[in-house]
Amino acid sequence: MSLLVTSVALAALLIPGAVAIPGAAAQPAGGEPAPGVPAKGDVAVVDPAEIPAEPPAQSAPPARELFGADCDTVIEASQVTAYCQNRFPRTDLVRLHVECDQWWDIDGDGAAVAVGPAGRVELDGRCWKEVRSAWVSHEPG
Repeated sequence: MSLLVTSVALAALLIPGAVAIPGAAAQPAGGEPAPGVPAKGDVAVVDPAEIPAEPPAQSAPPARELFGADCDTVIEASQVTAYCQNRFPRTDLVRLHVECDQWWDIDGDGAAVAVGPAGRVELDGRCWKEVRSAWVSHEPG
């Protein structure tokens, strides 16, 4: 019996133009509809005045604060120099990180240096041999 009901329900979903009768499936065998379900043959009525014309406006996410000094990194042989300039009104703590190419060469993480608004700073680092990479990290100050 349940297999027949399932196949009829699936066929109704697959056939274009199939219409479900409101409350027909929700009405128990005793004849009394479940609470909140219209009785068999009842038609649901919706007042168009209750439907909003537009979805409610959602607030925009807060604007991201402009932050972070612009840094140019120059690698010459085993020396690394980073030139940073802060063009924003918030202080930026910049730190130079140097990764050395040789496995035995010690990588370096420099101390954080504060770059105030409209300020400039030069950061230096080095390896004993070749430099693999270098970058500057930023923190709000």
